Amino acid sequence: MAQYRVSMDIGGTFTDVVTYDDEAGVFAAGKASTTPEDLSEGVLAGLGSVVEAPSDISFLVHGTTQGLNAFLERRGVPVLLLGTAGLEDTYHIARGPRLRLYDLHYRKPEPLVPRRDVVGIGGRIAADGAELTPLDEDAVRAAAGTAKERGLGAVAVAFLFSYANPAHELRAREILLEELGPDFTVSLSHEAAKEWREYERTSSAVVEAYTGPIVRRYLVNLEKRLADRGLEVPLHVMQSSGGVLTAESARRRPLQTLLSGPVGGAIACAELSRVSDRPNLIGVDMGGTSFDVSLIVDGEPDVSAEAHLEGLPMLMSVVNIHTVGAGGGSVAWTEAGGLRVGPRSAGARPGPACYGRGGTEPTVTDANLVLGRIDPNGFAGGQMTLDVEAARTAVAALGEAFGLDPVAMAEGICDVANSKMAQAIQTITVSRGIDPRDSGLVAFGGAGPMHAVFLAAELGIPETIVPRFPGAFSAWGMLQTSIRKDATEPYFRLDVDLDGAHMSATLTGMEEAGLGGLADEGVKPEQRSVAHAVDIRYEAQEYTLTVPLADAGEPSRPDFLSIVATRFAEMHESRYGHANLGAPIEFVALRTTAFGDLGKPAPQVWPAATSADFPHESRRVVFGGAEHDAVLVRRDDLLAGHTLAGPAVITEDTATTVVPPGYDISVDGIGSLIIRATQEGRA
Repeated sequence: MAQYRVSMDIGGTFTDVVTYDDEAGVFAAGKASTTPEDLSEGVLAGLGSVVEAPSDISFLVHGTTQGLNAFLERRGVPVLLLGTAGLEDTYHIARGPRLRLYDLHYRKPEPLVPRRDVVGIGGRIAADGAELTPLDEDAVRAAAGTAKERGLGAVAVAFLFSYANPAHELRAREILLEELGPDFTVSLSHEAAKEWREYERTSSAVVEAYTGPIVRRYLVNLEKRLADRGLEVPLHVMQSSGGVLTAESARRRPLQTLLSGPVGGAIACAELSRVSDRPNLIGVDMGGTSFDVSLIVDGEPDVSAEAHLEGLPMLMSVVNIHTVGAGGGSVAWTEAGGLRVGPRSAGARPGPACYGRGGTEPTVTDANLVLGRIDPNGFAGGQMTLDVEAARTAVAALGEAFGLDPVAMAEGICDVANSKMAQAIQTITVSRGIDPRDSGLVAFGGAGPMHAVFLAAELGIPETIVPRFPGAFSAWGMLQTSIRKDATEPYFRLDVDLDGAHMSATLTGMEEAGLGGLADEGVKPEQRSVAHAVDIRYEAQEYTLTVPLADAGEPSRPDFLSIVATRFAEMHESRYGHANLGAPIEFVALRTTAFGDLGKPAPQVWPAATSADFPHESRRVVFGGAEHDAVLVRRDDLLAGHTLAGPAVITEDTATTVVPPGYDISVDGIGSLIIRATQEGRA
């Protein structure tokens, strides 16, 4: 009988795999090099490192960066955009705000669709959903011919007020598929984002059309290869919202998977928050290519209804993650006489100089190796032996530009990378009115624990937590999530005009649709649940806050409006520092989220220490320009209750934890490393 739950996180450098044995109740982690030319190769290699046969798998989920990479590298398919005639330039006009007021070189974000590939289509829907002018079907057929002639790979359809009445968009798709074939990619804006704001809805449809064919091809190929090897259960894909969907559903709505790669770490932090009773956490995920920051506030991940990538908006439920180009593979270089680190990365091929794959530029990993903070013989679980001399040569070459020896240059590289990452943490916390000193720092990713204590020191964060399997923590988080279906219904009402019975009926309809969607995903009735929320703003405001309706009662109750208004005021005060309870408010949209419980594997209880002693060695490691005798210990040799003092280097298959002098380390009941500054360290 299949007994393993398996999750996979595909990073820029490594593909991490976590398994949970349902019978033994034990987690295990593996790692394989990411294969950019064909990501499925790295997935299969990683899977083979932890499971003998795919037929032993009872549940399989993975986070994919295929769509995100296609977007960031601008290698999606060329798209034809159909808009309402007379308003087809909405996408290119975009929004007027200039976000960097004093940047003389500011430019609006570059659209994914050039103006020549935008076509106006006759037909008009009114704001209330009434048809004013019939759809010009001949114009749609002509547009299909244009797509065929220009060799375009997808069509995005975004008609005015389609969220109120999608009839014209649906008919346009029928015509396009008749002309271009049933497998041609057509993205409709009301399906990509059933919300108001024409530009943002259009942008969402364009991004889905631009990345969709690539995501679909990847998922179809991966599903086939897994099935050929004996996989008997559906492949699931992580969503940007923190939930999962079957690959079949993800192929229909590829936009929802755009940010699926980094989200697993945020879900893992939320589970760690629950089991460790730490309500506020800052998660930092440092891999080979990027550094991702996420927040857990009052035990829940920070989720919003809109995301921006390279200035382009997308309307979808998404876990807020702030990303900067700083990872173990980030290249150090000079510009205008100064030292820069990233955003360019050496990636998996050729990788840092120490990988011995042809890379010659110094990276953060090379710098850490020069400083003695990485075990060259135990990297990536012993799969790689690092070339110390190649790293020293690369760092020394850069040091010549600054008149620094290799050790001083290596510390400079790490200091610049740490400063860049600390700034990213400040950006996501201060923007939410959160003082980072009131949260714990959770370090994960292959390189996160190597830098986390330095970040905590710079920001005044009192506690750093390094969970089990930090290099595969995002993959572990994917086993802690649920099937998730999100639905939105525009609902414009002033508070004085609220019809509670009508709102209740609308929410009931959304709930039934959500539960039906879970049934399509194979979720049993007793495992289904729903949560409702409403977008609210003060009258005459532009933007909204999403207010949960849990425990608010039926909208027809006399005190419903008062409860919701009070919640909105509290959230407004927390986010913006002020509120105006009693001022007129406006409802903008209703949101329903349906959850399918997959069961959460309980954290593995870590064996308790029976002695204060543990196997260890000593190594010379550089901190603050001087060599120190640091404790070198394997993570598996540290049991619950063990303590040690820094400096220390703690190695394991998926990551290395570096602790400078002035810090104490203890191991808790689930095997997490808890690192706190001593009195000397705080001084």
